[in-house]
Amino acid sequence: MGRTTKRDESKKLIALLTNHCDDVYCFRRELLQGLKENGYQLLISCPDGDKFSLIDAELDYLYDNPIIDRRGTSIISDFKLMLHYYRLIKRYKPDVLLCYTIKPNVYASMAATIARVPYINNVTGLGSVINKGKIMQKFILTLFKIAFRHSDCIMFQNEENKKFAIEKGLVVGNHRRIPGSGVNTQHFSLQAYPSGGNGKVGENVVFCYIGRILKEKGIDDYLEVANYIKEKYPCTTFNIIGFIEPTEKEYYERFDALQKNGIINYHGNQKDVRPFITQSHAIIQPSVYGEGISNVLLEAASSGRVLFTTDNPGCRDTVEDKVTGFIFPKHGVDSLCAQIEQFLGVPNEKRMEMGKLGREKMVKEFSRKYVVDAYLTEIENILKSKG
Repeated sequence: MGRTTKRDESKKLIALLTNHCDDVYCFRRELLQGLKENGYQLLISCPDGDKFSLIDAELDYLYDNPIIDRRGTSIISDFKLMLHYYRLIKRYKPDVLLCYTIKPNVYASMAATIARVPYINNVTGLGSVINKGKIMQKFILTLFKIAFRHSDCIMFQNEENKKFAIEKGLVVGNHRRIPGSGVNTQHFSLQAYPSGGNGKVGENVVFCYIGRILKEKGIDDYLEVANYIKEKYPCTTFNIIGFIEPTEKEYYERFDALQKNGIINYHGNQKDVRPFITQSHAIIQPSVYGEGISNVLLEAASSGRVLFTTDNPGCRDTVEDKVTGFIFPKHGVDSLCAQIEQFLGVPNEKRMEMGKLGREKMVKEFSRKYVVDAYLTEIENILKSKG
């Protein structure tokens, strides 16, 4: 297992291109395994990171380590990235490219078009693009329009993103909706629900935020809610799991101060979030712009945990409001606080039942097998059409 250096000419080569190792291991792992089991050789293009030690233990693959400024706007660095992808394609001659996240979706697609290699795009969320200013939005959508023009298939993770892309003329050919990245319901199995009281006395009630530390992910709202609820209900815990983006360094000091005051517990980035989900009564994701389909919410619900999230695309899709969780408006701190107080007031058996219903929804609607099968079908169709 691990990284190899030579292409096996007896096998078709599928390249997966993305911007972070979390995206590879946490969300594409079963897809990669499915491709391998179906006789394909794998090429992974992604900046190196701590999750690759886990990937190396499970897969053999060709590896490419691109330089991606994920949140930068430098035309020069982006042109260098496109050139890098073009050289990568010419070197390994992959049969199909699978493109994820904004910059690989744009620049790998452009390089593949020039090199005349088939590619599939996955739109993991357009929320941040939709909420850009008109000039920046128009520029980004123009890049997408160019990139998607020759796409063999565009995968959309929610209906709102699909409709928006069609309205803006980004879709000209084959496209389909998939249930996000799906969730491995065996890996994220139903967990025993923790005991818990009413948040005031006795047993503790645990809430958790899991995700990148970014303003657009709603972390400021989470901190405000934690501060309010913790003061009123001392027997509550507010955990935070995730890495702080380089552009958000202010949160190191903020988290340190809040942790010293007993408001939050910051656990940094974790290779395995399951122990933190297991000890939680509910997961809170206060995303400002929405997601493709939130993987965090899928994983938490699959584990039998109650969800709190915003009424945004890719977030509300995962919840049956007041049945498996609670939906509140973006930046709706007051609404979220009221919902948490309501949650603290119900018997723990009721919370456990909400979690079980959420698990049933994941098994029925969001199994990762649906996503793997969709990709295998599209890749097979592409290869057949190309002879």
